[in-house]
Amino acid sequence: MTATPEATEATPTIVLVGHGMVGQRFLEALAQRGLTATHRVVVLCEEPRPAYDRVALTSYFSGKTPEDLSMTDMEFIQTHGIELYVGDPAVSVDREAKKVTARSGEVFGYETLVLATGSYPFVPPVPNKDAEGCFVYRTIDDLLAIEEYAKTRTTGAVVGGGLLGLEAAGALKGLGLTSHIVEFAPRLMPVQVDEGGGAALLRTIEDMGLSVHTGVGTQEIVVDEAGAVTGMKLSDGSELATDLVVFSAGVRPRDQLARDCGLTVGERGGITVDEQCRTVADPHVFAIGECALASDGRVYGLVAPGYEQAETAAATIAADEASFTGADLSTKLKLLGVDVASFGDAHGATEDCLDVVYSDSRAGLYKKLVIGRDGTLLGGILVGDAEAYGTLKAFTGSVPPVSPESLVLPAGAGAPAQLGPSALPDEAIICSCNNVTKGTIRGAVTDHQCTTVPEVKKCTKAGTTCGSCVKVLGQLITAELEASGVEVDKGLCGCFGQTREELYEIVLALRINTYQDLLDRYGRDGARGGDGCEICKPAVGSIIASLAPTIGASGYVLDGEQAALQDSNDHFLANIQKNGSYSVVPRIAGGEITPEGLIVIGEIARDFGLYTKITGGQRIDMFGARVEQLPLIWARLVDAGFESGHAYGKSLRTVKSCVGRTWCRYGVQDSVRMAIDLELRYRGLRSPHKLKSAVSGCQRECAEAQSKDFGVIATAGGWNLYVGGNGGATPRHADLLAQDLSDAELIRLIDRFLMFYIRTADRLERTSVWLDRIPGGLDHVRDVVVEDSLGICEELETLMAAHVANYRDEWSETINDPEKLARFVSFVNAPDTPDPVVGFVPERDQIKPDLPLLTIGHRPLEGSAQR
Repeated sequence: MTATPEATEATPTIVLVGHGMVGQRFLEALAQRGLTATHRVVVLCEEPRPAYDRVALTSYFSGKTPEDLSMTDMEFIQTHGIELYVGDPAVSVDREAKKVTARSGEVFGYETLVLATGSYPFVPPVPNKDAEGCFVYRTIDDLLAIEEYAKTRTTGAVVGGGLLGLEAAGALKGLGLTSHIVEFAPRLMPVQVDEGGGAALLRTIEDMGLSVHTGVGTQEIVVDEAGAVTGMKLSDGSELATDLVVFSAGVRPRDQLARDCGLTVGERGGITVDEQCRTVADPHVFAIGECALASDGRVYGLVAPGYEQAETAAATIAADEASFTGADLSTKLKLLGVDVASFGDAHGATEDCLDVVYSDSRAGLYKKLVIGRDGTLLGGILVGDAEAYGTLKAFTGSVPPVSPESLVLPAGAGAPAQLGPSALPDEAIICSCNNVTKGTIRGAVTDHQCTTVPEVKKCTKAGTTCGSCVKVLGQLITAELEASGVEVDKGLCGCFGQTREELYEIVLALRINTYQDLLDRYGRDGARGGDGCEICKPAVGSIIASLAPTIGASGYVLDGEQAALQDSNDHFLANIQKNGSYSVVPRIAGGEITPEGLIVIGEIARDFGLYTKITGGQRIDMFGARVEQLPLIWARLVDAGFESGHAYGKSLRTVKSCVGRTWCRYGVQDSVRMAIDLELRYRGLRSPHKLKSAVSGCQRECAEAQSKDFGVIATAGGWNLYVGGNGGATPRHADLLAQDLSDAELIRLIDRFLMFYIRTADRLERTSVWLDRIPGGLDHVRDVVVEDSLGICEELETLMAAHVANYRDEWSETINDPEKLARFVSFVNAPDTPDPVVGFVPERDQIKPDLPLLTIGHRPLEGSAQR
């Protein structure tokens, strides 16, 4: 434990006012420089809880608790003798006497005072802005209040279309409210993105069901006789009906404490500081974070500059040389599931600069690079796909080794450059949040013997804040280890030294049909005879299931040993939802269903009180089933001719289709018939990751086949086959594998492609990632599955034929097996007792999970003084 000086009048005292993310970083910087051993450190925290991750605030609505968000290690506080007072903010400062008075009335003398009071939400001065139903979006307590109020409301509106505004709108949507975004600027996120990026973001967000109103301001909050919100009047004369309003129109520096004690503040706010973050009016007072007006005349609202200021202030107090003269405003965010990133001179303010732009409206992609006349990368904007952010940001200020065009083209739209870590200079900033360079990361590997991402994180702090650099971090570590001659363990897990691909070949060649046999014969020395782990058990279970007919294993995943290998979803043949209930998803091949089938699903949903939703995969999901209800529901579905849709498994999900030439005047082939044939052929096929497909009846591409793992588009001469597409968080256009194929040729190539993917992909690797990773990429895959360059196509076709011939519906097998039905209970020792936590409340004539509001207890902070 660090020796802490006894608190005497002679002991120099550092008082920190504010304990947010920047305040906590300041404490860590003090400790690193040994100042906690020579000084008394007092922290006055206004909120009822210590520092938490405000960057990830919205993740509270995704299931994280306030404790999960906490950034305060109480062992750290105790070890360094820090006196932490929560819920007791500073209310006045006497600079002449060097004393701070807390709300509790306690007075603290100081040698050094550090103000980290942060910012407060700006609320436009409109009538009724403080009415019942108006909120801000800044703290955990704000979220708790919004969550409680939303329980009895149907519509919400967010004033502000910036970062927090979009997050707030997503939170309201997640709470079940119809959500609106009102932004005064002509586009969303006007600070981070340009017109093109804003347009791409707008399309994607509107596709999610949110209504966006740009170029209008809020004129008045409309209230009822009781003073509660009922709507908004906008600057264009329109009115918006809403019963909940969240103001997220930016922030302002919290500098009132500084004003009251006579410190200099900027014309538009912010405590004026010099390059050492010392206030210009008093050398004994520092200001850091969002409350500070830096020496370059800017108030920084991002966490990374705040961290730099915290480090600078701590170094200055320790009499070390340090300065803060400005910061990189680059940022990468995921808003409502959409990647948005900007870096460097994103808006092209540099004279004579040029733009290189790639835009795909349909996919919601927008990529712009700003290039200097000499080829220097100056900055850029990425919307929809920010995978290359870490690499591009690191090249900012230099001339990349490849053409700008190749840096913005998405995989599948050309020949994108694959710039690995070796292409980055040592001075390149990898982690902008913590200002960590590539050279520092390399040093952690070579000088401090770090060999894993967690070890490098602990050593350098890289990747510990927003996490956007973690992927590049892993690549750098691997590259450095290999360059040093260290053999990098690429084994599947701690149980197996082989990759998934190698294990597949072992299972196939030796006809090993149990996990235990494979572990005992080919596991690592310390793992043989053991139980395995949660990584390799489902991975090997998938391999055995995909090869079951060939190796003599049961293809039924709940048979014998296989049942113990499955993930939680496969364990009950259903997807578990956030309240512990399950979803039921029958297969609707090609999206085609009879009226009788619709009626059956409707009657089941009605009889069991399930929530119903039509999905993007052209089928109907039923949510809210208790585990003990699953066999009863499926018995009725199977009796009506339905089978498992495998929404729970790493297997084929759906094959979407348009109506094709049967109904559409533009269709040139029968896309529905082909989609049904493909879905029934590949149903139940276990693979490294989920598989999605689609068939479009003409080049208009209504089924969106080019965003699927394998997609088919009709031509006048047959079918074009595309592979390696992906939607979701990292979209990728599929690549054209072959064209103008007959029905038989198409199916044969898909058979080969899927079995080659299952054979060679890594665990949990989508076809899009696999196609980019595999040596030779698309050309190699084409050589193998079209030209049979490896001479394995006959074997691939045979493996697929065995799967097709031996397919059995898992739910049909289960409901006819009393032993298997016994697993569908909430409590093994009380099989007739339902889980009391699983509850529902009504919403829009259906149900939604009844999630109890998380309450925050004001527990004492052990090891810390608290009043």
